[in-house]
Amino acid sequence: MREQEQWNLRDIFENRRAYEKEKQVCEKQLQKIKEKEGTLAQNVENLEKCYVTYENALCSYEKIYSYAMLAYHLDMANPEAIKLYQEAENIGTKFSEMTAFIEPELLEMEEEKVQEYIQNPALQKYKRILGKLLEEKQHTLSKKQEEMLASYSEVFAGAENTFDTFTNTELKFKKIQVNGKEEEITEASYSTFLKSNQLKVRKKAFDSMYNAYQKVENTITQLYLTRVKEATVTAKIRNYQSSLEKAVKEDDGSLLVYEKLLKVVRENLKENQEFMRWKKQLLSMEEMHLYDIYVNPLEEKDNISFEEAKKEVLQGLSILGKEYVQLLRMAFDNQWLDVYPKQNKRSGAYSMGVYGVHPYVLLNFMNTKRDVSTIAHELGHSMHSYYASHSQGILDANYTIMVAEVASTVNEILLAEYQIAKEANKNKKQALLYDLLEMIRTTFFRQTMFTEFEKQVHERIEKGEMLSAQDLNNIYYQLNEDYFGKAVVVDKNIQYEWERIPHFYTPFYVYKYATGISAAITIASNILAQKQGYKEKYIDMLKQGCTKKSIELLKMVDVDLETEEPYKITIQYFKEKMQQLEKIK
Repeated sequence: MREQEQWNLRDIFENRRAYEKEKQVCEKQLQKIKEKEGTLAQNVENLEKCYVTYENALCSYEKIYSYAMLAYHLDMANPEAIKLYQEAENIGTKFSEMTAFIEPELLEMEEEKVQEYIQNPALQKYKRILGKLLEEKQHTLSKKQEEMLASYSEVFAGAENTFDTFTNTELKFKKIQVNGKEEEITEASYSTFLKSNQLKVRKKAFDSMYNAYQKVENTITQLYLTRVKEATVTAKIRNYQSSLEKAVKEDDGSLLVYEKLLKVVRENLKENQEFMRWKKQLLSMEEMHLYDIYVNPLEEKDNISFEEAKKEVLQGLSILGKEYVQLLRMAFDNQWLDVYPKQNKRSGAYSMGVYGVHPYVLLNFMNTKRDVSTIAHELGHSMHSYYASHSQGILDANYTIMVAEVASTVNEILLAEYQIAKEANKNKKQALLYDLLEMIRTTFFRQTMFTEFEKQVHERIEKGEMLSAQDLNNIYYQLNEDYFGKAVVVDKNIQYEWERIPHFYTPFYVYKYATGISAAITIASNILAQKQGYKEKYIDMLKQGCTKKSIELLKMVDVDLETEEPYKITIQYFKEKMQQLEKIK
């Protein structure tokens, strides 16, 4: 791997000595913040100094945590890297504990006093934060209670950490025979076997996976329900009507967004089923099982170099303008990306913004078309982080998960449309259209199915029901029958699939994939239509960070997630791409 294709962590800290020095700086800043405890109501100066120090401490901590996490993900078997990451997590816990007094102390003040602070010119920079505090007053506990909850933050993460450790290191799957050779099934390799063109391989992998999960269903049920109960209890303690209400409000979303998504998808499940029937015909199968649905009937073998991938991404996203492309080039040329897989490197891909430095992108590039799309996706996150951090202070530069998947998916859609338009080869054009359809299916329909599962489980726990493993299995199996209909044989073993979905341990996370792709398709369609001033409006939205509520940010680009329109646009786009594919002869 060339140096240019690896991260340069020296952009964060030149060496370990600089890292250690920053830890000391962070510690001193946290101590200064703690000294302000009990003084915030006295005068504007105390609050201003507290917030300024908080910002500085946050800048320090973000660098410390990012440096440790990125180093760890480059070699997850390195004892020094593991220790470094654990140390950073401990600093994070201390950060929460040392600053936990701020919100409760402000909320104990008379509302008139807080309003005075909001209007004070010296605190204009923190007007949004103070205003949001007043909105959330009914959900904030006393200072002592907030400190206790902060102290228990690591305990609350216990179910998820146990699940991750158990499923990734201790849960073993029966090996299968592939072309006369024994192959090991892992969580990482499972999807590869499901894409095999050999039906026996797919079925064996499917059975190996879910037979193993069946044996541990009671253990995983207890882990998951512990997490659900923690979410529901915390919501109740914080005076929310439900864990769902707590989750959507913390996302800057609303119950209306959630309800509109589920309503429109439920009313249009026939489109998902029609796609499955069409796929079954392409595969020339009398019956298609759930272990068959990941086979690509139009797969084109490809071997794309990273240099070719870069060129394609730059050309595909050039519609966003010269400045955007220049920023992409800056990322490629300045070691923002760690490109290739290597031993003990974290799998998958992500983008991580580091305030005051630049974003870092983790890839595991394997020379496929899918990898090209992944580059565009992750750089969408990176450009969002870059624009926001260069336009806002650290407290306003972050954006919620509600909008986090929008910029990345806009890039995916724009790249796909560029690839489809320029492709002259009929088979390759079909393959590109199929990939786009499959991406929408798995992000929109599949994630909404997960969304329904979560909603049902949380609601039943909140009603005081005692759920068994079989209850959860039945809920999940019925949803698969509803979503796939008669188009696919819904195998009994699919009832255990919910057990291996890690996102369920972050309650009500998955629906944002579906809302995100709905917003992205609307935005990308408007960009492609070259609506006057729209591209500039979109870039301006990316610069806002969290200065506005997420729903209001998206309204800046004509997307209202509280209406049915973006979800209907997504379904219509899905139908049009199917028609475009079917017309290619």
